[in-house]
Amino acid sequence: MSGIKYMNVREFRELGLLLEVNRTFFHPLGLALDIKIDDEGNESLFGIWDYRDDKEGVVYDLTYEDVKEKFEKAQAFIEKQHKQRYETLGYIIQELDET
Repeated sequence: MSGIKYMNVREFRELGLLLEVNRTFFHPLGLALDIKIDDEGNESLFGIWDYRDDKEGVVYDLTYEDVKEKFEKAQAFIEKQHKQRYETLGYIIQELDET
C-alpha cells in the first residue's frame, strides 16, 4: 500500500488527539486507547483498556486546567480538518451506503 502516510504516535498524543478520542469515543464505551513509551522515549499504540463491566467505565481524574492545552490543540486540529474535509467533500462523517 504505497502512498499511505502515518502520523507519529507522539504527535497524535501531543496534539491532544489521544485525549479527545478517549474522552469522546472510547471512555463512553468503557474503553480507553493506551500508548506505551519505551525507555528510549519511543511511543507506540499499546492496547485498549477494557472496563465495559464497570458501571462508570473510564473517567479522567483530571480538571479542565490539567488538560486545557491539549484540549485546545485537539479542538483547533479537529476544526481545521473538518473544515477542509467539508469544503472538499461536502460532509465530515461518511455515511454508509445501504445498497
